[in-house]
Amino acid sequence: MKVAIVTGASKGIGKACALRLARDGYTTVINYSSSDEAALQTLDQIKAEGGDGMVYKANVSVLAEVKAMVRDVFKAYGRIDVLVNNAGIVRDEYLLMMNPDTVDKCFNLNVKGYLYCAQAVALKMFKQKSGVIVNMSSVSSKFALPGQTVYSATKGAVNSMTQTLAKELGGYGIRVNAVAPGFISTEMIEAIPEETRKGYVERVPLKRFGTADEVANLVSAIVSDQFAYVTGQVFVMDGGLSL
Repeated sequence: MKVAIVTGASKGIGKACALRLARDGYTTVINYSSSDEAALQTLDQIKAEGGDGMVYKANVSVLAEVKAMVRDVFKAYGRIDVLVNNAGIVRDEYLLMMNPDTVDKCFNLNVKGYLYCAQAVALKMFKQKSGVIVNMSSVSSKFALPGQTVYSATKGAVNSMTQTLAKELGGYGIRVNAVAPGFISTEMIEAIPEETRKGYVERVPLKRFGTADEVANLVSAIVSDQFAYVTGQVFVMDGGLSL
């Protein structure tokens, strides 16, 4: 049995990753912070397809909740093989309109949350001498979009921490990589006015948005043995947007 924890897995990219890893044979832990119903629906879908797992409500920006989650998961299954750091928040504000609440919430979840989860899981992976961590970054870490000063700063931090963690943990058999999606068809994108979405599509060389399943497919590949010699990398998946 192999066990994967996916944070922010009740919807969007996180849900797609949880479903794909379950299909790959992982017992999948669906972390979420607010939507009980959506998280349970994800678990029901996993079980309907013959997989197994559990839901776990925890705010990953709170260290005590992260420690409790990892402790309980390890107690239940005896191992943790994969962590997908996906839970995050987007707050678009231009620099002159930026407020401290935006800065705090984005860095607490997008940066501290990733570090807390990586730290807690790595302590378990040390004993196994194996494990894979995938951090969900963004094309915004490499491609400037006005209004995303704070968000892009957090995702740039994710890229840097990915590289440093890869160096720190490689000797213990733990690989750390990141995926940087571009415009992906999720609830967040669907909420954008249609004319704005059309403008975004025109900027993408492939002339379409990506899908959450396509991101999940890449995550599945990265955590597999086929990528056993790959660590510290940021895989940009943006349809060519950042070219």
